[in-house]
Amino acid sequence: MIEEEKIQRIHELVDKLNKASDAYYNGRMEIMSDHEWDALFDELKTLEEETGEILPSSPTQNVSEDNVEGKKEEHEFAALSLAKTKQVTELVKWAEGRPVWMSWKLDGLTLVVTYDNGRLSKVVTRGDGHIGTNITHLASAISGIPVHIANKGHIVIRGEAVISYSDFDRFIIESGEDYANPRNLASGSLTLKDIEEVKRRNIQWIPFSLVYTGKEDDSTVSFGARMEWLDKMGFSTVERQLIDVPDEVNIQNAVDFFSKKVTSGENPFPVDGLVITYDDTAYAQTGSVTGHHATRGGLAFKWQDEEAYTELKEIEWSCAASTISPVAIFQPVDLEGTTVKRASLCNISECERLGIGGAGTKLYVIKANKIIPKVVRVEESVGTLSIPDTCPACGSPTEIVTSDASGTRTLHCSNPVCPAKQLRKYARFVSKAGMDIDGISEQTLAKFISNGWIHEYADIYKLRNHIREIASLEGFGEKSASNIMRSIDKAREADAERLLTAISIPKCGPDVAKRLLSVYDFHDFVQIAQEGNTNGDTTFSHIDGIGPERSTLITAWFSDNENMRMLNNLLQEITVTQREHKSSNGLCSGMTFVITGDVHHYSNRNELKAYIESQGGKVTGSVSKSTSFLINNDITSTSGKNKKAHELNIPILSEEEFINRFGNKDHGITQLSLF
Repeated sequence: MIEEEKIQRIHELVDKLNKASDAYYNGRMEIMSDHEWDALFDELKTLEEETGEILPSSPTQNVSEDNVEGKKEEHEFAALSLAKTKQVTELVKWAEGRPVWMSWKLDGLTLVVTYDNGRLSKVVTRGDGHIGTNITHLASAISGIPVHIANKGHIVIRGEAVISYSDFDRFIIESGEDYANPRNLASGSLTLKDIEEVKRRNIQWIPFSLVYTGKEDDSTVSFGARMEWLDKMGFSTVERQLIDVPDEVNIQNAVDFFSKKVTSGENPFPVDGLVITYDDTAYAQTGSVTGHHATRGGLAFKWQDEEAYTELKEIEWSCAASTISPVAIFQPVDLEGTTVKRASLCNISECERLGIGGAGTKLYVIKANKIIPKVVRVEESVGTLSIPDTCPACGSPTEIVTSDASGTRTLHCSNPVCPAKQLRKYARFVSKAGMDIDGISEQTLAKFISNGWIHEYADIYKLRNHIREIASLEGFGEKSASNIMRSIDKAREADAERLLTAISIPKCGPDVAKRLLSVYDFHDFVQIAQEGNTNGDTTFSHIDGIGPERSTLITAWFSDNENMRMLNNLLQEITVTQREHKSSNGLCSGMTFVITGDVHHYSNRNELKAYIESQGGKVTGSVSKSTSFLINNDITSTSGKNKKAHELNIPILSEEEFINRFGNKDHGITQLSLF
């Protein structure tokens, strides 16, 4: 490559890498894999060294930046990035024989948290390393950031905001939103203004560095002591391991220790490598700053991805959520101790970028970060990529959609009610939090839907009609098919809370279902939910933890004829059971009420009944010796219930009197939490 071509390539690489970084760090769809980014970055670095041409916008000179919107603030201590290596020998060389700590390089967003006089004073994103965004208002929605600590000094801590794989999967299933990975969800969440919505994402902040304490003594002289000090303050710090003698054997052993946790799934959080840090913090600060890297601030280690050469057997078009995604099925290969025979190709643009052809195409695959199978390059393309013109799940015409933001081309089904577009709803239905049908994964559901066996929830309970076809699918067999049938039969007795969680009512997860059914019988709840939306009211907003928005969404779901059709069909296949809940600390605890006549402050008697039950009371239909109060707005009425109450000396309360005594949802009542 001549000099002019090298400089042109530098410009191409800088543009491509910066676009990929922007998408990666700001919650949008990824446009290249980590493996490719690293390869292009290394190519750029080599070309810059060869030509001396370094653009001001080059990622070799800048910290990758998050662009969270909000008030910008300059960091007191610059949050510099780390140099990277894939070689254990480089880690040994960098350590210089000094004790080092190895810890996770967590894959999230770096947040700098500051305390003054024992109180949280600010939370700022890393931004470009020098200027970040103040997101202190979101601190209460992020787990791991206490409001108070037992120290009155000026404390600055750096940590990573991450979302675990399990919380990511749960959120994607419950919300139906489309995020590529936990990191994208975390970065997208920090742009929201609704604190409750951010809290739903279960973001956790994990400190990895105590930056400043304002004092120098035994508690702060070393990295290990600093992290231990944070632990004593109540923080949940990053997992780490001390390497006293950082020779090649000891560092390799530490790398293997962490690597095994990744491949076994023992580590719950996404990571993109490891970090080594000097234990001697004073020595670490003596290094120089090159570009945006502190030479002794730490060194990041990224795993050398193990590649395998294989041959493409076919492209399977998988119907998942809103897209029809290409999946490479290839000759099985061994990677990272497991057999791999399929890898998602994400979208049409990725296939075109790689040069994917048809059967016989020669390609290389890896397990990115030792977990996710990826096709990284094509050695020889055979034939052409065949893009289906009809949906595998419903047979409707397909269409290719190009994203305005990234130019990414994806395949979609034109049918708005295609069952494949409901895949995540079905995945939620069979999940452990839902109906707990073991043996049916999202991938398995996609196959069943693509074969036309599932169009609604009730069809899952009719899969026995396809047991022989299931047994003949690749990777199944008679035993797997029989196990699935047993799991389905076991799930025919359905706990009411699980059922409400399973059917994808907006903003109705396990906690909300529990709160609703602590007040209502399941069948009563369904009837009231249908009636509630007709009146345009917020039927369930009086229940602690529900609120008007959730209540409106819940009643709207039950007013939809198609939702009710599917629910009624499902109820023909299952038996609903319900656990009894009792509240022992509510305002009506231990009391029994009877309600008669019209109500004015509550939307209807059912809503008043629900409030009483939410506060630990009981509502019956007739007055007896066990009745504590009769509620009737017409106290002078000569009705049978009023007469009976007078005979038994049971107090009769108007609705107004009840509200004054036991709380009013419209005028700042004191609602005690049910849980």
